[in-house]
Amino acid sequence: MTPSPAARWAGPALGMALALAAVAGGAWWWTSQDKTAAAVPGAPERPPVVVVEDLPSLRDALEAQAERGRFSGAVLVAKGDRVLFRQAYGFADREAGSPVELTSRFRLASVSKQFTAAAILRLQDEGVLSVDDPLCRWIRPCPEAWAPIRLRHLLSHTAGVPDLMAQANWGRRRVAPTTLADLTTASGFYRLQFEPGTKIRYSNAGYNLLAAVVEAASGVEFHAWLQANFFTPLGMHDTGYDGSGTIVMGYADLAGGLTPQPNANVSVITGAGALYSTVDDLLVWNRALHGGGLLTDQSYAEMIRDHGPADAPPERGRPRRDWGFGLFANRLGERVTPAFPDRQIYHTGSWSGFRNLVLHQPDEDVTVIVLANNYHRQPEVMLISQQALAEALGRPFPTALLR
Repeated sequence: MTPSPAARWAGPALGMALALAAVAGGAWWWTSQDKTAAAVPGAPERPPVVVVEDLPSLRDALEAQAERGRFSGAVLVAKGDRVLFRQAYGFADREAGSPVELTSRFRLASVSKQFTAAAILRLQDEGVLSVDDPLCRWIRPCPEAWAPIRLRHLLSHTAGVPDLMAQANWGRRRVAPTTLADLTTASGFYRLQFEPGTKIRYSNAGYNLLAAVVEAASGVEFHAWLQANFFTPLGMHDTGYDGSGTIVMGYADLAGGLTPQPNANVSVITGAGALYSTVDDLLVWNRALHGGGLLTDQSYAEMIRDHGPADAPPERGRPRRDWGFGLFANRLGERVTPAFPDRQIYHTGSWSGFRNLVLHQPDEDVTVIVLANNYHRQPEVMLISQQALAEALGRPFPTALLR
């Protein structure tokens, strides 16, 4: 059940707490309560997390991939509020012999960006800031080069701030613990790569700057803000920052074979990729974000709208994707065979042994979540996501990735 537009927002002074409760038949049902943020209680107990395999073609394909050692992770598919598929495969820690479970926590990597974008938009809904604010309103001292940057440029990767990987000493910085203030200072040493708004270039550094804006505008540490405003009200008890020691091990296919990747150092991607979560917590998030209640209709529409320059070229020979705020949109089903044309709102994530894809198909309200703990399984994750969506929509089941 999707809340009405009126139920999506109850005024700038009010937050809407969303919760999931079990109903007969195993479906998921949304309830909403108008509460001030300080009065939001814990969300009602969620239904038991159990295996669901109502997509038989997907089940068979995943079992085959897992048996061949080509997929380790967790997959969840839902149509509306009803879970169609939930299953886990492979090892959470191969050395210990512990399996991935339905409740296992994975590093989200860049899937985290949508939370940062939603934080900025929530603060806009509350009248604290605007996406049209100059970055220099919130970052002090502010480099002169940043004067033309608006928050919307950072949100849409059109600001021209060089990405972390383009900065000096990236190899050392990648593994060295750091702070948001240090990341901001480091980015300020570089000139912009282009005039803001004229080009697109993916920038993790830009999302770290947005996290700094959340702190400056709210007066609250970034991840504490996410916890208080999103995770606790939504009952996302297995979602948070860092989470060392409670997350499945990430792996990579290196020259010496499958190799653990224990040093995630998420401090260097504080606003760009530092969160962990589970498939069920991400379902809660997707239902809140895309189903209503988390943002005003206006802010949500702005989040999923294309903000890229109209003359932006295709990427690596593929159809151009829409660049939203922390989300992309494209017809990913055109990259598999048999192809299907449905528009998908999504984000991928890859970092320190993890490879993820979380998508939403708005026309029939389908959510697909694929979390894998092997960095080098991008093709498998992409194909699995499209197999899951195709079967949920009743499309021909894809058998191969085209490109």
